[in-house]
Amino acid sequence: MFVVNSYPLAVAFCVVTMICWGSWANTQKLTGTRWRFELFYWDYVFGVVLVSLLLALTMGSFGDVGRGFIADIKQADWQNVASAMLGGAIFNVANILLVAAISIAGMSVAFPVGIGIALVLGVLVNYAGSTSSDAGHPALLFLGVGLVAAAIILDAVAYRRLPNQAQGGAKGLVLSILCGVTMGFFYKFVANSMATDSVIMEAGKLSPYTAMVCFSLGLLLSNFVLNPVIMAKPFTGEPVAFRDYLKGLFRDHLWGVVGGMIWGIGMTFSIIAAEKASFAISYGLGQGATLIAAICGVFIWKEFREAPAGTNILLALMFACYVLGLGFIIVAR
Repeated sequence: MFVVNSYPLAVAFCVVTMICWGSWANTQKLTGTRWRFELFYWDYVFGVVLVSLLLALTMGSFGDVGRGFIADIKQADWQNVASAMLGGAIFNVANILLVAAISIAGMSVAFPVGIGIALVLGVLVNYAGSTSSDAGHPALLFLGVGLVAAAIILDAVAYRRLPNQAQGGAKGLVLSILCGVTMGFFYKFVANSMATDSVIMEAGKLSPYTAMVCFSLGLLLSNFVLNPVIMAKPFTGEPVAFRDYLKGLFRDHLWGVVGGMIWGIGMTFSIIAAEKASFAISYGLGQGATLIAAICGVFIWKEFREAPAGTNILLALMFACYVLGLGFIIVAR
């Protein structure tokens, strides 16, 4: 299987993750208001499963290093499989909240607040589970996290200045916060299922590719429980039924699958890079996706175009804090 063998390459993979995680939500925006997020989300999940299997059968099966996907899944300990699947189920809860927050508050709010909180919590959780020798310099790492936290606050303040924010009350902001608190914990369960060395792999542990497939199956199975509930009791708007999903246009379904595949590529690259970068740094850099999403929300979708004077200063400070924070997270290693 393909493995990352240097820290610079691991950082490059994390940058790809950042771009993927920060851009997939544009596919939801492209479906427009005609296609509810609850319906979009089914195709998104199918896209994650599809790309996980494709990568496992290609990058995860070719070469002489480690165990190929089929051999790896055959020897896997059920506890490790369950851990990766649990990570998928936890992520599903968080991501449904995120997609709902995007539909209400927009990308430039849902990502910086929700994923920003997830970044802070995720780095702390994954750092706590790492040894001091491989997790990165704590002062630099936590300085970076602190700057990201400052960016979250600045974005929330900017959002409160929007004249139409009161239309949905604080629902978009609350959903973003709940998303971040939940999403900060999923990555650790995937990390716990994986072998620490991709060359000399522990018996029963999973390769990154196998862990990703198990993660995606946990995401899929939990979605058959969670999404029907959200469809019947939506966060906003009228309930939707499964027959509404069948009425979707081809391009609506296509954008959902593409969105899931983009996110799945990012997740796979993140856990591939973690062996050389550490799970704390790999997760933290990947969740720099907030910067990418905020740029899209502010400059492409113009989500702050009706904000009062002075809001642009808050947004500029938010971007500056994110860039500096991500820089400190990179050099922490």
